[in-house]
Amino acid sequence: MKMKAKLNHLIILLLILTASSCGNKAENTDNTVKVQAVEQVSDYTYLLVKSKKTEFWIAVPTMQASPGETYHYQGGMLMKDFYSKELDRTFDEVLFVEALFMGDDSKVMPVQEMTPGSMAPKEKVKVAVERVEGTVTIAEIYADPEAYEGKTVRVKGEVTKYNPAIMERNWVHLQDGTEFEGKFDLTATSMESLEVGTVVILEGILALNLDFGYGYSYEVLLENSTVVQ
Repeated sequence: MKMKAKLNHLIILLLILTASSCGNKAENTDNTVKVQAVEQVSDYTYLLVKSKKTEFWIAVPTMQASPGETYHYQGGMLMKDFYSKELDRTFDEVLFVEALFMGDDSKVMPVQEMTPGSMAPKEKVKVAVERVEGTVTIAEIYADPEAYEGKTVRVKGEVTKYNPAIMERNWVHLQDGTEFEGKFDLTATSMESLEVGTVVILEGILALNLDFGYGYSYEVLLENSTVVQ
């Protein structure tokens, strides 16, 4: 009888744990929202959305959206007290979602994905930046990244993409016309504002294999860079 009682107790415990797990899973995957308002800037679309419980803002790379549309979102990075320079507005919270889908529960289609690939240039830009003394090329960095890890380096290149105010820093993509095994783009973080198309020399600390989560991972990253010319 004692053995049977213990077995029944174990079965009840397993049922409770299973129910709890299923409940958490359902809550985490119920990311259906309806658009209430849309704010457009050059690089992002901000959507005021409403779920079953509350209203909040999400952000994705620029897309067409209208109030009344229903979406499903996946993942995301929550930014608090986020300031948009173009809107001259501070959001209490903005969720930069990892992916956005449109459709009903039986058929969804991706409309936007926010990944390192979406931040990085898709094609190599035709640039030929003249090297100056004291700088290293992008090809040299990718050819032997360990040689520069943790060191202060200077890179001269053209700004090919610029994403401001993400994770409390600006993200800059440089190309100088060199490449190593198909790698031609260097990402840098900076607190300075830069313009696409300008040629600059950035100085920063080279870091390797950084993973910020939510798909933001970098083989090499020039951190805390400043413009020296």
